[in-house]
Amino acid sequence: MKSTGVVRKIDELGRIVIPKELRRTLDIQVKDPIEIFTSDNKVILQKYQADMACMITGEVLDENKAFGNGNIILSPEGMAIMKQEIEMKLGLNSKEMQKAE
Repeated sequence: MKSTGVVRKIDELGRIVIPKELRRTLDIQVKDPIEIFTSDNKVILQKYQADMACMITGEVLDENKAFGNGNIILSPEGMAIMKQEIEMKLGLNSKEMQKAE
């Protein structure tokens, strides 16, 4: 585990501030969920990665679907983006895609 050299005090409500540069490096945005673990007298914070998060949009929705034996998770918006990109890469329009199915 790498030390950042940053020391922060806990406020009256038990909160700490994660430095902006560290949040940027770890791609932690405002409102992102964070998991909290403990190990050998240490507190470990980790950005939460949901099992059913869309691989394109990052959305976690009940409507998300799993493809490729559960290896690819897509939201409705992610599916639309993927479909559009596949059509562009293959040079197919929607009617040709439906015929191919």
